[in-house]
Amino acid sequence: MSADAPRARTRDAVAAPGAPDAGTDAADTDAADTAVVTVSWWERVRAWPWWVHVLLVWGASRVFVLVAFLWTATVQEANLWTGAHPSYQEFVGLFYDAGWYRQIAEGGYPAELPRDDQGLVQQNPWAFFPLYPMLVRTVMTLTGGTWVVVAPTVALLLGGAAVLVVHEAVRHGAPRAVAARPGLPLATVALVCAFPTAAVLQVAYTESAALLLVASSLLLLVRRRYGWAALVVVALGFTRAVALPMAAVVVVHAAVRWWRARRGEDTFGWRDGAGLAGLAAAAGVSGVAWPAICGWVTGVPDGYLQTQEAWRGVREVVPFSGWTYVPQFWFGAWGTPVMVAGFALTAAVLLVPAAWRLGPELHAWSAAYVVYILAVIEPGSSLARFLLLAFPLGAATAGAVLRPAWARRAWFAAVLVLMLGLQVLWVRQMWQFNPSGDWPP
Repeated sequence: MSADAPRARTRDAVAAPGAPDAGTDAADTDAADTAVVTVSWWERVRAWPWWVHVLLVWGASRVFVLVAFLWTATVQEANLWTGAHPSYQEFVGLFYDAGWYRQIAEGGYPAELPRDDQGLVQQNPWAFFPLYPMLVRTVMTLTGGTWVVVAPTVALLLGGAAVLVVHEAVRHGAPRAVAARPGLPLATVALVCAFPTAAVLQVAYTESAALLLVASSLLLLVRRRYGWAALVVVALGFTRAVALPMAAVVVVHAAVRWWRARRGEDTFGWRDGAGLAGLAAAAGVSGVAWPAICGWVTGVPDGYLQTQEAWRGVREVVPFSGWTYVPQFWFGAWGTPVMVAGFALTAAVLLVPAAWRLGPELHAWSAAYVVYILAVIEPGSSLARFLLLAFPLGAATAGAVLRPAWARRAWFAAVLVLMLGLQVLWVRQMWQFNPSGDWPP
């Protein structure tokens, strides 16, 4: 029986069909009817399937970002890729790294690494992974569409699929957190969609594909579908250079299962051990496959690392070395305090009770991924974009305040509004290109 039925019977008992009760004003009756309709509409919306709710949040957030892009395009000057005031499709399909992906989709990778007069490797397509541009190329071939139409559309569709999987990864992977904070999976989706750099989920970048594959890997691992997880992790290794921290998550998952089995709370047979060993191996191989292919094709064993060095201020790739000089470049004398404050904030998000309520897999991914990107990247303007893949931190943020209910709602609303404001700021300040010189988003 629906929740509306008792209300309908009560109203009918007061007023006979076709006329209000003698002691009831007609206007009051209309107001009561309106209230009933409003409540029943909301209840019907709440009863819709979870995936409808997720797609509604996704759609609303994409329209919001669309408006931000269109507004920013009105002030965009002529640049390397387009004339002044580009169309939306040009704006999200050609700027910055999208141009590299287009080059890969239309021309592939060079057989030789380009070098300058001193023999140093220059920036080239080998720095960018092939799965997304090859997928776009396939769709272009099948549909006859152009890059500026197909590439952002594929990214948008992949992003929609990604947030659906994010919802399920939180629901299955963080049962304690979901029990403590009602609606946590959908709240996580909302915060992911509102993250300041989430605008890239509808541009010709790999973030949509990477988010889909990361969330799918975690969901399959939690649900113990190790064979399927291995296939997804291999695909991840050809999308972004983030497969290696997934190996750490597999180890944590195996250790938790083994410990629980010793306590009689789970089972852990040789098949489970073999499946997890294979999955960990797949993550390790996936993490080095693309650099190995680059070295094999170009004949330069460390060609991938030399290519990465071409984007750095100091031509070397040494773990954590960028943190010794980049903060001073950005912030001068305040570089060290800002860096310490940033590390402290990151540690706090990983260590608050809401983070520990996440399942071991989601918590381990957040920690392993953050440590990994801190080790391998040169900190700069793209760091905020990279943090988008640490989506379980959105669940930790949404679950940081549990009660009373009004405080939980106020906290979530405040974080959501702040993130949306920063998202508009990011599009306006980072995506708008300054022809005189600019930093990539």
